[in-house]
Amino acid sequence: MRRSRSALPSRLLRVVGTLLLVAALGCSSTGSIFGTDAANREVLHEIIDRGTLRVGTSGTQPPLSMKNARGELTGMDVELAQALADAMKVELVLVETPFSDLLADLEAGRIDLVISSLTITPRRNARVAFAGPYLISGSLLLTRKEVVDSIERASALNSADRSWSALRGSTGEALILDLFPLATFVPVDDMETVVPRVASGEIDGLFADVPFVQYQLARNPGLGLAALPTPFTTEPLGVAVPANSPLFANLVQNYLNTLDYTGELMQMKMHWMSAGEWLSEMP
Repeated sequence: MRRSRSALPSRLLRVVGTLLLVAALGCSSTGSIFGTDAANREVLHEIIDRGTLRVGTSGTQPPLSMKNARGELTGMDVELAQALADAMKVELVLVETPFSDLLADLEAGRIDLVISSLTITPRRNARVAFAGPYLISGSLLLTRKEVVDSIERASALNSADRSWSALRGSTGEALILDLFPLATFVPVDDMETVVPRVASGEIDGLFADVPFVQYQLARNPGLGLAALPTPFTTEPLGVAVPANSPLFANLVQNYLNTLDYTGELMQMKMHWMSAGEWLSEMP
């Protein structure tokens, strides 16, 4: 004999009623049974609604991110940011941020993505997502000619008599601390301020991305600067996006793929990695 609905235990009825009430409240407060908490909202939706793309960059990593004589942010990373904003049909807002604070600002939602000569590493990728890479670089030592001539092997760099500098929070800093712990480490927030100190002998050298080192050698031919012939690392540079925004990460990757396929990305590299007219606009 089938049991009637009225015969269900009263305790079960109370549980079912409670679940239905919770579901109803959830639908009324969020508009969806899945819940669309604003704090966890896909960043791509916010960018579309806002009509702006907020890109964090340091402005201290030429020729990728730098300021010209007029104080304007420029460089390959800036051009890439503009290309992404144009593709999305939104306005680009550049947010100048110290390199060591970029990922924290991205996680806090103060910016939408980071394009700032940022190497894709496991530790960083555990915090944020990456699209790319859009450029392959590496850590190269910028120093003086006499230092290069005196170095017979890399182990000679690990000496208490040596002092090496790098951008705070960079892969160059990690390299120094890992491979040359005996040397004095000098962290900086603006690598260009270190170049005269390297030239004068106050600091023995600066570990930086290959494009930065090549830029300094081209800009300062009379300072006696030199670089080791081979980078210590091979590093993919990527665009950092929030970890909880897979749609946005997918869109950025698709746009990077398109820029690569059409040859526009290669044109950017050729323009900014060679001494063109833009060099005369630098301070």
